[in-house]
Amino acid sequence: MRGVDATLEVLKRNGVDAIFGIPGGPLIPLFDALFDDSDIRLFLTRHEQGAGHMAEGYAKASGRIAVCTGTSGPGATNLVTPIADAYMDSVPMLALTGQVGSARVGTDAFQEADIVGISLPVVKHSWLVKDAHELPTVLEEAIYVATTGRPGPVLVDVCVDQWAVEVEDYAGPFPPDMPGYRPPASAGHPRQLQAAARAIAEAKRPMFYAGGGIIASNAAEELTRMAEVAQIPVTTTLMGIGGFPASHPLFVGMPGMHGIAASTFAFQESDLVLAVGVRFDERVLSTVMNEWAPGAKIIHIDVDPAEIGKNRAAHIGIAGEAKAVLDALADTYVQQEARHDDAARSAWMGRINGWLDEYPYTIDDDEPGVIAPQNVIRSVHEITGGDAIVATEVGQHQMWAAQFYPFEKPRRWITSGGLGTMGFGLPAALGAQVAFPDELVVDIAGDGSFEMTLQELSTAQTYGLPVKIVILNNGFLGMVRQWQELFWDKRYSNTSFGEFQPDFSALAGAYGIPGMRVEDPDDLDDALRETLSTDGPALIDIQVNRDAKVFPMVPQGKGPDAMLVTDPSK
Repeated sequence: MRGVDATLEVLKRNGVDAIFGIPGGPLIPLFDALFDDSDIRLFLTRHEQGAGHMAEGYAKASGRIAVCTGTSGPGATNLVTPIADAYMDSVPMLALTGQVGSARVGTDAFQEADIVGISLPVVKHSWLVKDAHELPTVLEEAIYVATTGRPGPVLVDVCVDQWAVEVEDYAGPFPPDMPGYRPPASAGHPRQLQAAARAIAEAKRPMFYAGGGIIASNAAEELTRMAEVAQIPVTTTLMGIGGFPASHPLFVGMPGMHGIAASTFAFQESDLVLAVGVRFDERVLSTVMNEWAPGAKIIHIDVDPAEIGKNRAAHIGIAGEAKAVLDALADTYVQQEARHDDAARSAWMGRINGWLDEYPYTIDDDEPGVIAPQNVIRSVHEITGGDAIVATEVGQHQMWAAQFYPFEKPRRWITSGGLGTMGFGLPAALGAQVAFPDELVVDIAGDGSFEMTLQELSTAQTYGLPVKIVILNNGFLGMVRQWQELFWDKRYSNTSFGEFQPDFSALAGAYGIPGMRVEDPDDLDDALRETLSTDGPALIDIQVNRDAKVFPMVPQGKGPDAMLVTDPSK
């Protein structure tokens, strides 16, 4: 078969049923082959960045590998941002790019770019294919690397003259034999598990710090079991949202810079932190990392051994898949003679519940006739019954969505965490909708982020993807404006869009999508219900309180004890 036919066979063998991208000269053979293939759906986006984020949304919602494409030169470089985003958030993604002819590589040919070199810092691995006979093996290796161990993006760059070369399909072994790649798949060393179980039993004020590794490992049930058998309060990071039921009595909430105040107070008083699938990044620990949980013993579980001890020294490190390790740890815990003090655990949870009652998330609803953005999120949650797949852009609206839309299940929350990519939400929501065509998918957007990839409204309309876009429009780059107000003497340099913001509801209409604009709080719920029940894609532009801020907030450069629980100007 031709190299391009072998490519499709490898993709289908690995469960790929959708590709997101834009054609170009070096990709014409691939798109031509897809023209006759009914097993793989091809989604033509309006920008390669949209293709990459659609693939991310598909992968985050489904847990399966997703594929995006870009042609040589600018097509490939336009994929760098979503590749970097996928790398930071451990998303299994294959970027399949076209390259100039193999004889012209290195000659500065038209639209030639060294995308393998450009992408090296933000992929698990990348390949340049100048010999078609290597292509089937390379693709099998790439997918294996992307989906095992700590998931992540890979890139395969194929020279245009190699697509038509006759090759043999890859025949095995499965998985491919890669001597230099050995992803950890163990449940942890028994001695480390025993040491962790003893430490948990001896602790009086333990805390779970659970991150995106819980979602990637499909370990939500194991996390719940371990929390229940040891009666440990649970926090889930921005990337771990949905990994533990928000209604569970042991759930505290999101930790960190904009997390619930109770989580910060609890970590500061904790004597043990059981961290699973987290990077100990500064958005949770604050910039002054040694001031976070200063009296706690750290147990760090991660599939990536390089993360253990990288940002915060671990007293007990366990390398392995979160699902397998938590299952083995719970077994070890219930089988040991030493158990925790039930009264101490109950008193600890009672103290945390006291903080939760005293310091809830704040709502900017003190101005009559103005819509509080937090109330928009609460209304969306109520109308959807808390069961929508929710994607977000990046900014204030993202934090409000994380705070006010509680999730009961994993893979319903689709957001950009590590890289914080504005423009992520709309294409990611479309990708999630492709993965789950019968689910309600909502993109909660800010006006600033939305304008970065709004051309993908055309993709939504072309393919009838019924994503609902809810814009919290405050006319600002809100998060930067908040910092300027609090820490830069209200010098609002280039964060206001002034009078130059388009009418997003009219813009949606130009794409053939129903649009609505809301300014009065009394109209909010009915307008949201109409938008969320519309057949096909729909958009609602909600004019919200321009001065609303996200609290709590730990100022950058400060430690957790400097947290601002509420707006100091009120």
